[in-house]
Amino acid sequence: MKNIVYLFLFITQVFFAQSFEKGNAMYQRGNYQEAIQAYEGVIKENKQESAELYFNLANSYYKLNKVAPAIYNYEKALVLKPHDPETLNNLKFAKKLTIDEIKEVPKVGFAKLIQNFTGIFNYNTWAKISVGIAFLFLLSFIGYYFSQLTLTKRIYFIGMFVLLVALGLSVSAGMSEKSHFDNDRPAIVFAEMSEVRSEPQKGGSAIFLLHEGAKVYVTEVLGQWKKIELTDGTEGWIDASTIKEVK
Repeated sequence: MKNIVYLFLFITQVFFAQSFEKGNAMYQRGNYQEAIQAYEGVIKENKQESAELYFNLANSYYKLNKVAPAIYNYEKALVLKPHDPETLNNLKFAKKLTIDEIKEVPKVGFAKLIQNFTGIFNYNTWAKISVGIAFLFLLSFIGYYFSQLTLTKRIYFIGMFVLLVALGLSVSAGMSEKSHFDNDRPAIVFAEMSEVRSEPQKGGSAIFLLHEGAKVYVTEVLGQWKKIELTDGTEGWIDASTIKEVK
């Protein structure tokens, strides 16, 4: 049974590599639509995801001036690889193609420092770091327990204390990022133009318009309507079919 599973995984990885390389080859030749088909085939058929895959897919859409899909896939890449400088740079260029100019209210003070620290890695990476630190802590404890020299015991004890603090920080950072991942629901407007209303119904008065590529955050869902919040704090209800959530 295990051999069948391993064989399936092997075939899956081979398919992923072949389709991914096919997409890269098409991109290099300037056949961006064919590259898109290859990259999306990997996602749909093989259920494989990677920051590089979404980054290349976003680049292909950008070359075809398809704003919303480009921004959407750059955002997907950043979910898997936060703060990647190349992705952030390309995302800035893609956003220049959008119509809406939405101001972003940045966090300041201690909250900003915490967000900058926890956002260095995603929660999965923080979990791996925590496991690594816990393993080092265990080794330090063993060294402390079996050491016969007083100086060596002190060194191991200090190391254990430092590692314990580091473990607490990494676990806290991972929990913070997991909470942020679960509660933060970014979405991209895919419709050419969409009205944001005061109420979750077509009879509600239109507050403002959003255009293709605008980034919003979903805060509530009611039937076919989603309550959204912009980065400047503005809120309203939008037709759910006009936006696509990043996660």
